Amino acid sequence: MASSASGSAIMAAGITVADTGGHKICHFRRLFLSNTLDPINYSNLQCRSNTKNSFSSVVKAQAVTVEQAAARVAPKTEAPVVIITGASRGIGKAISLALGKAGCKVLVNYARSSKEAEEVCKEIEACGGQALSFGGDVSKEADVEAMIKTAVDAWGTVDVLINNAGITRDGLLMRMTTKQWQEVIDLNLTGVYLCTQAAAKIMMKKKKGKIINIASVVGLVGNFGQANYSAAKAGVIGLTKTVAKEYASRNINVNAVAPGFIASDMTSKLGDDIEKKILGQIPLGRYGQPEEVAGVVEFLAINPASNYITGQVLTIDGGMVM
Repeated sequence: MASSASGSAIMAAGITVADTGGHKICHFRRLFLSNTLDPINYSNLQCRSNTKNSFSSVVKAQAVTVEQAAARVAPKTEAPVVIITGASRGIGKAISLALGKAGCKVLVNYARSSKEAEEVCKEIEACGGQALSFGGDVSKEADVEAMIKTAVDAWGTVDVLINNAGITRDGLLMRMTTKQWQEVIDLNLTGVYLCTQAAAKIMMKKKKGKIINIASVVGLVGNFGQANYSAAKAGVIGLTKTVAKEYASRNINVNAVAPGFIASDMTSKLGDDIEKKILGQIPLGRYGQPEEVAGVVEFLAINPASNYITGQVLTIDGGMVM
């Protein structure tokens, strides 16, 4: 009834609508209704469409105020602190650059390539990141402890550990010396154990951390002339799965990446016949690139979408192992 009555009053009053540059003003003429002797004064009745615009402005202003308040209250997110072993060349260098450019604080470990390590640090810093180099043999417990201490002294913690350091001492088993065997096992497997144990102590205290081990497809399928290397990388895979189970309750994710044939100084020196044979085993028909491995490691290290992944081995091999 109310809406009906007001509607008839408007019709009786007779309304003319004028458009004044976006502000529509309804002017009510002073008329006499047939059932009254008194004139109805509509001089105070003006409806302006800009009321809606004013309301929107108020809402937007309030929204901005809320966002600013939330920004003041929200805790500042610190850049993740990452330790990467064997980080001066090849895959390790690509991982260092990827994480450094993503905003991480990166400790670049090296054994002998100090100049190359410094160049990696400079490249990270040129992109606005933070980096420092550390020379040390990760197969030695004292060096590992010093490396962890260096990162903690500089940045207060360790959020991500990437075990990449490794060597090869290839030869058929019948000719392999005990020294060749032990050197590979010490660095490629024991080094992973020592670094993982040391970094996990820090991660356990804050109940958060990521550990990524660089294994190899030869740890899954073996390879002629690499009994020592295959054994070490298979050991890394077993270690990854065990540590993932032991530290899951502490919210520490532990995964491995198993690259296949990745382009490097070594592959560039292979003869055409050997290269043709290798590429014939790869369904994609090419070598992988260090940056392709680094992209997967970056995902596992700092992407929130990887938080529910642990104890896994991700092969990056062009389809060699499937």
